[in-house]
Amino acid sequence: MGFYSQVIAPRLLDWGMSDPSLALYRREVLSDVQGEVLEIGFGTGINLSYYPEHLQQLVTVDANPGMNALAQKRIESSNIRVDNRVLNGENLPMADNTFDCVVSTWTLCSIANVEQALKEIYRVLKPEGRFFFIEHGLSDDPKVQVWQNRLNPINKAIAVGCHLNRNIKALVEAQFKNVTVEQFYAPKSPKIGGYMYKGVASKV
Repeated sequence: MGFYSQVIAPRLLDWGMSDPSLALYRREVLSDVQGEVLEIGFGTGINLSYYPEHLQQLVTVDANPGMNALAQKRIESSNIRVDNRVLNGENLPMADNTFDCVVSTWTLCSIANVEQALKEIYRVLKPEGRFFFIEHGLSDDPKVQVWQNRLNPINKAIAVGCHLNRNIKALVEAQFKNVTVEQFYAPKSPKIGGYMYKGVASKV
């Protein structure tokens, strides 16, 4: 990773993802998280203040060391014990059936081999475990899809690999049999980047 990816991009993403308009979605996604929890794509740790108060320990992974450096301040001020690791979500060292919950917030857009990452999420979840997610992705409007596809190469370069045009519902359903997803445009967001997939997937 270069200077932009490790120094500039993490600060830009921290600023953008701290927007108050996203707080509601974080709160909704994280409200039912419990037990042994893994967060994929921890980023700069913005989710920490939205986890339930009863959560005592959290394992987090993010492949970008620059994100990890910014996350430390939030970790130090949190009541949750955080085991924060610089790891790629495509190759997790955790054993099968380890976690009650896995969390992903605006992360699946940026993982190079997202199918492999979802296989890993499924693998490390306990038999009755659940995958909680909020992601942006491919719009249901063909006219918007055209622009998402056109602008995707530029967005990947600027936003450290972030894809505008991934069909998150289809990707999750390819790995999990039981998936509940809400799809909608986030208010006041550009349609090319504001089409949201919020849901829960379970192994059984």
